[in-house]
Amino acid sequence: MRAFVLAILVIAALTGCSNQSDDKKVVASPAPSAVPSQPPTEAAPAKPQELPLGGTKIFPAYRVVAYYGTPGSGTLGVLGEGSPDKMLPKLRKAAKPFAGDRKVQVAYELIASVAQAAPGKDGDYSQMISLDKIEQYVDQARRNKVLVILDLQPGRGDFLPQARQLERFLVQPHVGLALDPEWRMPKGKVPGKTIGKVDAAEVNRVSGYVSGLVQRHRLPEKLFVLHQFRSSMLPDVAKIQKRPGLALVQHVDGFGTRSEKDATWDRLRRPQQFHLGYKLFYDEDVKRYGPRDLLEFKNVPELISYQ
Repeated sequence: MRAFVLAILVIAALTGCSNQSDDKKVVASPAPSAVPSQPPTEAAPAKPQELPLGGTKIFPAYRVVAYYGTPGSGTLGVLGEGSPDKMLPKLRKAAKPFAGDRKVQVAYELIASVAQAAPGKDGDYSQMISLDKIEQYVDQARRNKVLVILDLQPGRGDFLPQARQLERFLVQPHVGLALDPEWRMPKGKVPGKTIGKVDAAEVNRVSGYVSGLVQRHRLPEKLFVLHQFRSSMLPDVAKIQKRPGLALVQHVDGFGTRSEKDATWDRLRRPQQFHLGYKLFYDEDVKRYGPRDLLEFKNVPELISYQ
């Protein structure tokens, strides 16, 4: 369903041209900044911290509606079409009709590491965007009571080392994490040419790490999102563990016609194991579902994102 259109767009956005040859180089993103954003402290807060709109549990109090993307690239998602200050009013307007029987909590799903067409210096086919750019979104979100979901596309690397690079952000009460198995490459494979996968053991290592941060820093519940549009992306999904302090979301992606999206949703969703998420594509969906449609779904999604 999702095909490789998005893969081609990802690589094209990073190279500035279409990827017709593996020999073409990907323009490297700026080097990560060393400036921290609220670095973790040794002492835990005296009392549990709260979510931006109050409370310590995301679900069932809130329905989260997110814009997805990365800074400076509208090709990779609507969030990158402008600065966070420019995009936030548009996000709030898009999110308002999704309330139903809940409060709406808006979010930025920010692609923090972007899969690459070339191996790079470390050979992992992935580039972390600059940490000062992530800090810009995290700080603006905090001021405006917005959640942030940092999305990882690790290439041939492991999700956990990349997550650890983001700890200075993950210890903040409004910042969660998303893993995108599409861009987790097996040995010898290249992003955009292969749809990746991740096994439950790796997911559990990352969720255990993030859960530990929640407990040590007395943080409110965090979103922990797993993207999926093929069963092969999470081959042993039943072994993925629940973790204290994490709202585990199976985010069902895939663009196309309503019947194609329905088939993916019906085939993949596991409401007995996860909270459910759903992605809407502004350009690729045919007769895109609206808020009223999604609120009538069996198993109404609790996290909706726009790409």
